[in-house]
Amino acid sequence: MNHHDFVVAIPARHDATRLPGKPLRLLGGEPLILHVARRALDAGAREVWVAADDERIARALDGRGVNVAMTRATHQSGTDRLAECADIAGWDDDTIVVNLQGDEPFAPAAGIRRVAQLLADGRAGMATLAEHITQPPVLFDPNTVKVVVADTGHALYFSRAPIPWHRDAFSREGEVKVPGEWLRHIGIYAYRAGFLRRFSAMPPGRLERIESLEQLRVLEAGLPIAVALAPEPFPQGVDTPEDLARAEAILGAAHG
Repeated sequence: MNHHDFVVAIPARHDATRLPGKPLRLLGGEPLILHVARRALDAGAREVWVAADDERIARALDGRGVNVAMTRATHQSGTDRLAECADIAGWDDDTIVVNLQGDEPFAPAAGIRRVAQLLADGRAGMATLAEHITQPPVLFDPNTVKVVVADTGHALYFSRAPIPWHRDAFSREGEVKVPGEWLRHIGIYAYRAGFLRRFSAMPPGRLERIESLEQLRVLEAGLPIAVALAPEPFPQGVDTPEDLARAEAILGAAHG
């Protein structure tokens, strides 16, 4: 894959459930969505698009070097929003699209490029990243999605539960250790635009509804998802006011 032969699309819904107005919440005095857009630009994508549902998001990005697709406010998921963005942008079915979540202000450029390359180098219709879990509280946090990966490099399952379940260690209170056997799923994806359109058109699966994890729709349909370790750490995204305060602290520390 040519270094610039991919696009980045960022879904941005204004009225997020846990953090209303999230794309426009200020981080370091600037809208959160602007920080995410800069991460995408730093990765060297051919194009960067923000799929928005509110004109205020478009105004916040005016003159910042990114394209804005005004998408319907009625979309049920970020994938559906990006499928509409693909049509607005006019991408052909072979275009490699990286779906960067709109709440990832610290996503490393190397990770964005890695997931695009992983898709380009393999045969799976979809690719994503993971990193090792090192702390028990993270392993048992249902807001942290875990992934189990086969020897083929394809995902076996994603869950909010601590999988695989260590029968012996987890049965003894106080003895839980995290020796690197568990993986946190990082919510960044790559797919070709044709697969994105196909994914969006698929009905939600039973497992997806149980876990509230959209990527399970692909596995339940029997389609592979390639998984690789992230080349650099991905700090947790911003979903709550507490996450935003933590991100502010990280940004402040980085600026001395």
